[in-house]
Amino acid sequence: MTTELAKPDPTDAPPPVPQVIRAVPVRHYGRWISAVVVLALVGLLGYAFAQGQVRWGTIPDYFFNDRVLTGVGHTALITVASMALGVTLGVVLAVMRLSKNPVTGSIAWCYIWFFRGTPVYVQLLLWFNLGLIFQYINLGPVYKDEWSDFMTPFLAALLGLGLNEAAYMAEIVRAGLQAVDEGQTEAAHALGMSHARTLRRVVLPQAMRVIVPPTGNEFINMLKTTSLVIAVQYFDLLQAGNEVGSESGATAEMLFLAAAWYLLLTSVLSIGQYYLERYYARGSSRSLPPTPWQRVRTAVFSVGRGRQEARA
Repeated sequence: MTTELAKPDPTDAPPPVPQVIRAVPVRHYGRWISAVVVLALVGLLGYAFAQGQVRWGTIPDYFFNDRVLTGVGHTALITVASMALGVTLGVVLAVMRLSKNPVTGSIAWCYIWFFRGTPVYVQLLLWFNLGLIFQYINLGPVYKDEWSDFMTPFLAALLGLGLNEAAYMAEIVRAGLQAVDEGQTEAAHALGMSHARTLRRVVLPQAMRVIVPPTGNEFINMLKTTSLVIAVQYFDLLQAGNEVGSESGATAEMLFLAAAWYLLLTSVLSIGQYYLERYYARGSSRSLPPTPWQRVRTAVFSVGRGRQEARA
């Protein structure tokens, strides 16, 4: 009896050894070209400024001048006051705009239409020059006085900036409220909550995620727009810089100084906006973005660990 040997099955052959793939990174020549072009333009700009007779030493000399600091304080005051008026009135206008009452909705729409359609500079001049039309302000038994005593430069700046900002804030708040799902409102009403309480406890906290970023931008824009209050004779940072510059003969340098103060103030507001956005991002993001201090600490520690590993 003979036995036949099993023939090897060609499918049982060992799989081929995969070859090592050499990954070649894609070379982005456009990035290097654009970087060279940008650096060249920056160099040309620096060269152009170096040709001018700018007395850079006068900027640190007058940076903490008494009048400059007073102007900075007045600018910060009118910015905060105008934004407080704009945000408060903007929330009211947004609720009126979303109301089913046609009267309140129409009034809110007309307000937004007027104040968004006219320049803020014109509104400032209008409030300041109403004394040419009205000699007295008469609110009946509540208040009565001469218009020149009532409409101070601060009040004219506050009304001109705050009422104009309210129109923009109304649209921002309205967009944030409409971004919240209607099911949230229906669920709150099913639990017996009133419309006002639903708006305050359910809708508005969720809408803040949409409202905060553009509101921060409006706050920064308001800080820069305060430079227009010089039209109503309100003493601010720009006017302080102009006065110091005319007395010292360093007019252009004092404008650079004012620009430096504006940059400093807007940087502080930008940091506050970042932390406020991070606060309202809780519950919507799995992990909160790191703070600037956390990023710096991580970068420093990573460099330190890299040096220790290199020595080891």
